[in-house]
Amino acid sequence: MIEHELLFLGLLKDGPKHGYEIKRLIEEELFPFVGLKIKSIYYPLKKMEKLGLIKKDVGREGRWPEKYVYSLTSKGEKIFGHLITESFLSIERPYFNIDLSLYFLPYVEKKIAKRQLRGRILFLRRIRRDLQGLQKTMKTSQKHVDVILDHDLDLVEAEIRSIGRLMETLG
Repeated sequence: MIEHELLFLGLLKDGPKHGYEIKRLIEEELFPFVGLKIKSIYYPLKKMEKLGLIKKDVGREGRWPEKYVYSLTSKGEKIFGHLITESFLSIERPYFNIDLSLYFLPYVEKKIAKRQLRGRILFLRRIRRDLQGLQKTMKTSQKHVDVILDHDLDLVEAEIRSIGRLMETLG
């Protein structure tokens, strides 16, 4: 839940937002960068409201129906500061889905393993192409987005090289 709290508090950091706007930001702007699966935004918002991290007000724009508008409380501001600091310092060993397959690689026919690894490289190249496309289309003044894209590209490149070396050892 820490990542969810950081996400929602961070989105409210620059001002109040209604639920639809929060959902849109997550789906359209953050989805390429955040590996969080969020089924409903309202459950975590309700939970954070109960904890006193955010407050909910009723807002109305013109003739539109009333909407709930969420904003940070001072407690939410403090918790955001704590969570962002924790996040910078949180280092966990990365685990990749492929690691388990590689552990059992001696039990896989070389021909099948090479075919699957070639497929993985094709998929990784597609991810690389998508990330490079995002770099071109997201011409934004937000330097932190460029940093995220560069970091993700570095990771994809490293895996492509690693899988390539593995395929060479398979012969």
